[in-house]
Amino acid sequence: MAASTMGTITMSEYEFTLTFSLPGEDDNPEQYLDALFESGCDDAVLGTGQTGSIGLDFVREAVSAEDAVRSAIANVETAIPGAELEEAKPDLVGLTDVADIAQCSRQYVRKVTMTIKQFPRPAVTGRKVQLWHLCDVAQFEQVKIPKAVAEIAWIARRINFDRERRQLESDDRARA
Repeated sequence: MAASTMGTITMSEYEFTLTFSLPGEDDNPEQYLDALFESGCDDAVLGTGQTGSIGLDFVREAVSAEDAVRSAIANVETAIPGAELEEAKPDLVGLTDVADIAQCSRQYVRKVTMTIKQFPRPAVTGRKVQLWHLCDVAQFEQVKIPKAVAEIAWIARRINFDRERRQLESDDRARA
């Protein structure tokens, strides 16, 4: 998304959500609102409904999706020392999510998943749910995912994977 034309850098707007666990298990997320604003999270809507965690819905301008997400994570970690990233979104999505993002009907997306052999396989399959990595779906031409959303989805998947890998490595060390 970044483009340099005669010395100017094009900024793009990226929408994403970050969820953090707070350093104290019983922490009230509202105590961090001023610090978050002062650290640069003035472009986020904060969700403080659950004790011990906080969600931030960002609409951030940056030269790239990665810059947008990484800077937001750094802003939160500055404002709330000890906060741990739990999830970056959008990553795993269902049919309704895909339809909303692609601005088409859920039935159309379902038809595509059922009739076109090359459609990506679900990352999660349960009795009543199937979830795909949005970045995989975004590469499929029959479902039109906006470029900025696809870029964020790729970064979110990578961040979530890295977080999960670190957790598994930590669990493995604890079991040894």
